[in-house]
Amino acid sequence: MADLHFPRATRAAIARRRALAPETEDAFRAYSKAVFTEGALDRRTKQPIAVAVAHVTQCIEGHVKGARNAGDRAEQIMEAIRVAAEMRAGASYAPSLKALDVLVEAEA
Repeated sequence: MADLHFPRATRAAIARRRALAPETEDAFRAYSKAVFTEGALDRRTKQPIAVAVAHVTQCIEGHVKGARNAGDRAEQIMEAIRVAAEMRAGASYAPSLKALDVLVEAEA
């Protein structure tokens, strides 16, 4: 499997990105801050969710650090990753029922 590598989110890179679309950057930051604010779910619940989704979307490093900073243990983080892996695998496996339908139709 190829190693996925994204550039580090340095202050300079973030400043360049913001300079290209400052309103959009500010809106995204506000949205992100609002999403991780305490609500029906606390921060410690939201962070493992972010870690799990990050393993599906490949934006891992920042969310693992965020989970650790929120107080999540390594065991909790890895369990969230395993849930994400199962969900991603299930998303690949579930459509096999459609393939079976097509095969049955082809035999008819």
